[in-house]
Amino acid sequence: MKANFKRVPALDKCFTVLDLLAKSREPMGVSEIAKSLTLNKSTVFNIVHTLADLKVLEHHPGSRFGFGIRLYILGRAVRTGSEIINTVRPYLEIIVQKTNLSAFLGTRSADRAVIVDKVDSNFDIKISSEIGMQLPLLAGAGGKALLSQISDAEIDRILSRSSLKRFTPFSCIDKRKYKKIIEKVRRERIAVDMEEYIEDIRALAVPLEINRGNSQFAIWAVGLKKQITHNVVGEYSQLLKKLAAEIEIRLACE
Repeated sequence: MKANFKRVPALDKCFTVLDLLAKSREPMGVSEIAKSLTLNKSTVFNIVHTLADLKVLEHHPGSRFGFGIRLYILGRAVRTGSEIINTVRPYLEIIVQKTNLSAFLGTRSADRAVIVDKVDSNFDIKISSEIGMQLPLLAGAGGKALLSQISDAEIDRILSRSSLKRFTPFSCIDKRKYKKIIEKVRRERIAVDMEEYIEDIRALAVPLEINRGNSQFAIWAVGLKKQITHNVVGEYSQLLKKLAAEIEIRLACE
């Protein structure tokens, strides 16, 4: 279902300007941009100067504008993300092959866990979420694995501005107990969700300890209660930890 939102015309114009500059081999001036896009000069003036102030664009001689350092930094972040996705994808496929669970790669964005890649299970009834989907950070195995990588002070800040919700009868809503769970994930390098986020759905997650600035990543496997029984938790946990260690070695060498 398409989201019901009010489009922001200024953003459309902003990206039109950026697209034009991307196609141009040389920096461009306000009048040149306005003429090429049939936009009002004052509109273009305000757009390019705002972008320059944000360091998305930079000033060139002759009152012309080209791409700035901030776009370079953002581009580096995109390439880093692609590098991680390309490295991790084969391991997600291994998880699916060996467990018949759906496998996910996620990262933390503020107080959310964001799915950046996935491989769906071939099981008759499978658990699937779309790439780009945002999940509560304080819910599920993936969130625990991501939280285990940040400081206690940061966890306290997140808990101070967010309440622990009772998604199911199995959800932990005691902040002190929840912090102890995160501490256990740090020690054992495995996070477990036994129907704490969605009833009849279970998951296992491992943090990926990779040096990528302040970003946190984790991989997790999700399936039905009848797929992740107590008998297989240990086996699947060891598999995920083994694959995570291999991923970390691969990324450390790249």
